[in-house]
Amino acid sequence: MPDTAENTRLIREEARRLGFSYVGISKAEQMEEEARRLEAWLNKGMHGRMGYMARHFDKRTDPRNLVPGARSVISLMYNYFTEKEQKDAGAPKISKYAYGKDYHFVLKHKLKSLLAFIKENIGQVEGRVFVDSAPVLERDWARRSGLGWTGKNTMLIHPRAGSYFFLAEVILDLALEYDGPIKDYCGTCRRCIDACPTDAISPEGYILDGSRCISYLTIELKEAIPDAFKGQFENWMFGCDICQEVCPWNRFSRPHDEPEFEPHPDLLKMTGEEWEELTEEAFRELFRKSAVKRTKFQGLKRNIAFLKKGRHEH
Repeated sequence: MPDTAENTRLIREEARRLGFSYVGISKAEQMEEEARRLEAWLNKGMHGRMGYMARHFDKRTDPRNLVPGARSVISLMYNYFTEKEQKDAGAPKISKYAYGKDYHFVLKHKLKSLLAFIKENIGQVEGRVFVDSAPVLERDWARRSGLGWTGKNTMLIHPRAGSYFFLAEVILDLALEYDGPIKDYCGTCRRCIDACPTDAISPEGYILDGSRCISYLTIELKEAIPDAFKGQFENWMFGCDICQEVCPWNRFSRPHDEPEFEPHPDLLKMTGEEWEELTEEAFRELFRKSAVKRTKFQGLKRNIAFLKKGRHEH
């Protein structure tokens, strides 16, 4: 008879040993309510040009389509918060999550170790690991397993640790002990809604128009940034942390202790002028293993030029 409680304990312990701050577990099943919400969001075109959001709908809303016979979804949180900041207050800004080595590599490696540990210590288990790289509704799974609630800015907020976390999942055909959701503690707070310079968050909160979000416009959008957003980026050239910076729950954020997330020594020292004169060679050196590579050199140059254009017209 498999010992569900013991297996659950082993997995939690190993995940923490690997550096994950929090672990929550949900039963693998069809996500009916989330599927309806996703469909409505897609129908409004709020995913902008992110065509991949609309693909694999059945896989996104039922983990058993990703791992046959799946019984558990393990959600994991990995801290990336840092108090380090760019020295030049006038320099174009980069979202904190992209300071260090690309989290996809760092976390994938840890997840593979976790899966290997499970197979070694529990037995013949089939499973797959995911870091923001497959059709998995990671925030919904994390919310279902009690790792936090979905805030008005649509980020997952942990009541003791805030929202500066990467989310990852292990989907297994193994039954474990399941956690349940916690309540929403946003209350009447509207700080994220009021602070978003492009009005990407709906007036009541909880719905994000991805096509208006600075992170989308600076990273995912491949063509020219619409002129309508000129002067609204508050100097963000890659991603945006505004709705996290103003969130009162992030007063509980503590700096991460992941060496791989330390920024390149030159990154935080660069002045606004140096960013404007950035060469492709310097870009490659600065962002060799970074998530910033996603936007490519031309994309980052486009973003910096767009910020400059906005400044000159104001």
